[in-house]
Amino acid sequence: MGELAPVAPPDAGLAFLQVAKSFPATSGYHNRNHVVSLTEAAAALVGREPGTRVTVRIPRADALPVVIRTWRREAEILRAVRGALPHVPECLLEGEGFAVHSYVEGVPLSSVCGNGKPLDSLILQALAELLAQMTRVRLRALPALPEGWPGNHTDSQGFLRMLALLADRQVRQPNWHAFGGLFAALGIPEDALLRLADRVPPMSRRPFSLLHADLHRDNLIMSYEGAPPLICVDWELATFGDPLHDLATHLVRMQYPAHQWPEVIEAWRVAMARVRPAAVNGLAKDLRHYVAFERAQSVYPDIMRAARTLEAKSDRKSLDDATAAVRRALRVAAEPLRLGRLPSDREIQGALLRWRASNRTRSGSCGERVFDWSPDKRLGVHADFPEEAVTAALRQEGRAPAGRVFMGTAHLNSVVSVPGVGFPVVVRRRVATVCRREPSFLSEHAVLRAIEESGVAVAAPRVLALGESHEEEPFAIHTYVGSNGADGAPRHPIHGLLPHEADSLVDQLCALTDVDYKKIDPAAGEGGFYEWLSGQLVLLVRNLPKDSQQIARVLGLPDAHRLREILAGHHVGERVPVLLHGDLNPWNLVRRGGPRALTIIDWEMALVGDPLYDMVRHMHLTPTLPEIQRRMFQRWERLLPARHTRAWRRDSAVYRGLEVVRSAYIDLDRLVTGASLDAPNVRRAVDSYAMTLEKAMGFLGLPARPTANPYLARAFDLAGTFD
Repeated sequence: MGELAPVAPPDAGLAFLQVAKSFPATSGYHNRNHVVSLTEAAAALVGREPGTRVTVRIPRADALPVVIRTWRREAEILRAVRGALPHVPECLLEGEGFAVHSYVEGVPLSSVCGNGKPLDSLILQALAELLAQMTRVRLRALPALPEGWPGNHTDSQGFLRMLALLADRQVRQPNWHAFGGLFAALGIPEDALLRLADRVPPMSRRPFSLLHADLHRDNLIMSYEGAPPLICVDWELATFGDPLHDLATHLVRMQYPAHQWPEVIEAWRVAMARVRPAAVNGLAKDLRHYVAFERAQSVYPDIMRAARTLEAKSDRKSLDDATAAVRRALRVAAEPLRLGRLPSDREIQGALLRWRASNRTRSGSCGERVFDWSPDKRLGVHADFPEEAVTAALRQEGRAPAGRVFMGTAHLNSVVSVPGVGFPVVVRRRVATVCRREPSFLSEHAVLRAIEESGVAVAAPRVLALGESHEEEPFAIHTYVGSNGADGAPRHPIHGLLPHEADSLVDQLCALTDVDYKKIDPAAGEGGFYEWLSGQLVLLVRNLPKDSQQIARVLGLPDAHRLREILAGHHVGERVPVLLHGDLNPWNLVRRGGPRALTIIDWEMALVGDPLYDMVRHMHLTPTLPEIQRRMFQRWERLLPARHTRAWRRDSAVYRGLEVVRSAYIDLDRLVTGASLDAPNVRRAVDSYAMTLEKAMGFLGLPARPTANPYLARAFDLAGTFD
């Protein structure tokens, strides 16, 4: 097996480093490799003839922690491997900040056949044989496994679950401080890998073996003599586990064309079955799980590397290349990580530019145009937030930590602290790719400014600025409504309101009746509200995509024309119109201390209409106990004059039915299109779709369709990877 490489004395290390720097280097992700010819003094240290070529490996000081490591010293791995694979490099000497390896004669496969190109069948067979030979390395020859490794060395499910946890611990966590805000802005939640680990399914058992875990074209050397034809180098990421993991990482990192995947898999199966038949158990069923994991964990290093390329570059091509790299990474990771909506190229560019600009500002650089902005003339400068404060907020936006970046249904929200301003603010940017079926009727900034100027007892954010930043990207800045918790994250009544919170919400809805909505929209409030509201629902159904309309018909939901006829059979009494929030779901209510237990946020769906509608829609969107419902209606009726409440008991059932019907169409469309499924309020709604559909059909007076296509449920299979 051979002795472990000697440890170099300090003066020898300095000599090797000085010699290495006089030779050109090839740079990998983790090391700079210098191929040097040994001097007499250096040759004596490593026991080789003068003039012998060796590889001096020097870790890159700027390398990010972007890989999973099982063992700390590559020298120990190489010593263990040489018994089964005698042509791998030998570690001749290692010291502080460098290692000397024997040089492998040959050319990298990448220089002969680049990424994306198919490999010759003979090379594929040689590769498969190489992977199979790794099973000959015994565990007792390898360094000790870290604590927490699966005790049963055939537990494939446990191994994959451990890989996901290690990726979170060794890759995501160390980089979260510097890149977490960028990940959050791109829609990657903090617990994505932990949830992936929880979803690892049962798998066939396969005997563990040594894995290279990084077998791509740069790490495969084609020998000049052809015996052996291929030699593996760069073993620092080697591990011990399910051999399917090695096949999956190889498939992805080699960047084979799609048509060659079956040939690679079959070559691996044949070679592995000869030396360890049990290793191919469950190949057809389980390989996809390891491929999904490789694509999922790669999103972190790929995005970080793309962002790092922009730190020293400002040209358009570099930005376009980084944007494309991030887009590719998100696309391949979207399914295994369940990322939901993917950002547009413009949103990716904006996130990268803000991250780069904020990092340059932190390091003392200046001159970033990304902080330039122009005010929207519809909103004047706020007395509490002058123009220089707006610029300062935009400077802070890109460095907001992940815990202060929130992706809503329609906005990316970054919470920042502005020097000299005594309260936190949130920079809001509309998510361009969100397709909202329900339109907005009033401008959110106009609604918030009207509430503030009216002085009514409504706890709502104040709008501080409105404008366009770099490349005409719209933004708004509001006062931030967080919580009193240490992390500052907003807390929402997702399980329903407590009694004092219910009282607070009713009080604020009553206070809204004193806001002069005519200042927001002089034409608002005219005509019958129910007729207008039901007409909007009919219009929504008429404009649904064809696929959504077709499945709605299969389920028995009426088309727009028939829906109009049915809804016209219901009538609602007239009540004096007021300003309404329009979307009082739990995530638009923030729990706070003090007399106003709740703050109401996200006013973009505000409208003018029947005050009863806000109450009923809130109870439709929020789990509300019967006793809380009674409490709210009793308080609401007692506080408001009769012109706002008369005949509410008769009419509330109509509004409730209308909202159930609305949800039946909108939630169905979300299931069909996948739109906004990552938003928690949407996720909860679609999870209970069967009940929603049943109630909607009952309100419409239509029979259920028990004979509907029994395979239709397969179209709604949202389980995704690992289910």
